[in-house]
Amino acid sequence: MTLHEKLENEMKSALRGGETVKLSVLRMVISAVKMIGIEKNIKEIGDADVLQILQKQIKQRKESMVQFEKGNRKDLVDKEAAELLILESYMPKQLTEEELLGIVKEAIAETGAAVRSDMGKVMKIIMPKVAGKADGKTVNQLLMQFLK
Repeated sequence: MTLHEKLENEMKSALRGGETVKLSVLRMVISAVKMIGIEKNIKEIGDADVLQILQKQIKQRKESMVQFEKGNRKDLVDKEAAELLILESYMPKQLTEEELLGIVKEAIAETGAAVRSDMGKVMKIIMPKVAGKADGKTVNQLLMQFLK
């Protein structure tokens, strides 16, 4: 069962169970998945694309939470936090910092990167390995520590 199929099944069960927040979040994700399918003119959306959409939705929720906190909107922060939990439940287990550090060091050794201008080469190797398991911003920050 693909991740897209799993999301659709979960949406149906949320509809039957009366879980309005979960239903709303899943409808939004499935809609985004369908839009990607239309844009790329493909019928079957792969798990990698769905994970990318989930990551984008998670990032949006986190950014919204920061803005709502600045505006003292506790009610909206709580709503975004609840949606964030639902979205994160469909993501694969996130890598620990130690695991990520090992992948970064391995990629640097593989490419022989030493300066920041080599960052693109290293990121090309790292990102497919950590797709859906780590945030690109976190990877970027770790990589910056090693390149001068």
